[in-house]
Amino acid sequence: MGSRAAGVHRVTALVFDGMTLLDLAGPFEVFAEAAKFGARYELEVRSSDGAAVRASTGLRVHVDGAADAATDVGTALVVGGDVLAVGPISAELTAAAAELSDRADRTAAVCTGAFVLAAAGLLDGRRATTHWQHARLLGVAFPQVSVESDAIFVRDGAIFTSAGVSAGIDLALALVERDHGPEVARSVAQSLVVFLQRPGGQSQFSPSLALPRPRTPVLRRVIDAVAADPADDHSVTALAARAHVSPRHLSRMFRQEVGSSPSKYVEGVRVDAAIRLLHAGKSVTACAQQVGIGSPETLRRMFLARVGVPPRAYQQRFRTTERDLTMMPDDEGPPDQ
Repeated sequence: MGSRAAGVHRVTALVFDGMTLLDLAGPFEVFAEAAKFGARYELEVRSSDGAAVRASTGLRVHVDGAADAATDVGTALVVGGDVLAVGPISAELTAAAAELSDRADRTAAVCTGAFVLAAAGLLDGRRATTHWQHARLLGVAFPQVSVESDAIFVRDGAIFTSAGVSAGIDLALALVERDHGPEVARSVAQSLVVFLQRPGGQSQFSPSLALPRPRTPVLRRVIDAVAADPADDHSVTALAARAHVSPRHLSRMFRQEVGSSPSKYVEGVRVDAAIRLLHAGKSVTACAQQVGIGSPETLRRMFLARVGVPPRAYQQRFRTTERDLTMMPDDEGPPDQ
């Protein structure tokens, strides 16, 4: 099989007009960096008809040819773009994805690239993910796909799908680790100054934002009150009194319109609030107190369940550049976990 027989793994990216540039550049940088540590990846870009495309930024992206001319494909990589979630996917793009996947050892999609795989029937009966903002639409448009809306990336057999934008880097690192082991993947991550890939099942760090906005005005007022002051008394009894309904009726409204129990919804809002405070440099203990969770241990358990990492680990990865530049060693308190 040509390049594969020679020990080279060819990654063939499928692009289209309106593609998100980082969905291509992020994974390709990972594969290219891996070459410095002994990996042998060959990268190429193809479109359905062999013509150059324009990214969503307006930048022109040149290609190596048409998808149907690709040979010795190790990984077929379908990039994403907002256009995939707001309009019909062309038959040409769908056919190109199906053909590349058929020729490849494995197939991967970044962000809304999952919509292309789904349209091609490649995700039928499989688990998959995409950007959390579009996960619900993917599930509705393609009910035969089991959508995991909070995963960073999902593997189902030889098909890999990832969440939005930067998750394509996580996915590429995971593929490098599968091909060449954890040491090479770790070296690539360190060189690119990113974490070694987050666990595939880890949350996309949006505990409550993806939940639907309720239709009932009284329920909207309740959730607005929760968002305005997460630390207030938001027990089911207190929320029901605010809505002038019984606790049982309120719980029924939450299940029907939000898809969550009142307590789980409040928990998600409080974790979101804690995330914002962590970004601002607050300690885990201060975050727990200010959002109404109470103890740092309780916050830690909630974080692990909803976000996938402890709050301290989250803060170390996602704190702002300004804080990194100005914080002196004595500025930090004890390392809350």
